[in-house]
Amino acid sequence: MGKTKKPRASEENSEVEDEEIDEDQENLSGSSSSSSHKSLYEILGVEKTANQQEIKKAYYKLVLRLHPDKNPDDEEAKEKFQQLQKVISILGDEEKRAVYDQTGCIDDADLAEDVIQNLQTFFRAMYKKITEADIEEFEANYRGSDLEKNDLIEMYKKYNGNMGRLFCCMLCSDPKLDSHRFKDIIDEAIAAGELRSTKSYEKWAKQVSETKPPTSPLRQRKK
Repeated sequence: MGKTKKPRASEENSEVEDEEIDEDQENLSGSSSSSSHKSLYEILGVEKTANQQEIKKAYYKLVLRLHPDKNPDDEEAKEKFQQLQKVISILGDEEKRAVYDQTGCIDDADLAEDVIQNLQTFFRAMYKKITEADIEEFEANYRGSDLEKNDLIEMYKKYNGNMGRLFCCMLCSDPKLDSHRFKDIIDEAIAAGELRSTKSYEKWAKQVSETKPPTSPLRQRKK
């Protein structure tokens, strides 16, 4: 008579149990990622329901203290400024923000969970020190300045001429007021060989050229 092999069922049950354990671990990992999805909003000190105007205002408050021009020899401030730019590149972009809100995932090693926690602590103390008057004064001095021009050129390089992304991170900027002004600065830099033109920029520049420029582009923006 042949022998009955029963251990197989036990092995299959074991495999099923292992798979269930793996799924549980993945779910826990996913929950951890999702539970930290509010962190970017907390860094800026805003609610998840904040609109773009509120997000930009919170970003400006922090940038006022961290901008490299104000902290030329402070490596920590420089690092935090770069990390802050990555935060606004996500929350300031409607598509990226929507993906982030749905998944809670950040596809950037420089914004790992421990980095986010450190940023929250660092910015929390700083955020309260900036007033609305500070922002208005900075904006009045910044718009139209050499510092703004330098930042614009650096942002253009960083985003390879993608002006939509540039406006997400560019300080005190408003596409309705600044598109023609920025186009003039960038075109001049391209003509001088300082920048190279890109297809993305050329498409945007063509659209801007077909619209009427504002009469007072450097007037104070509406809050």
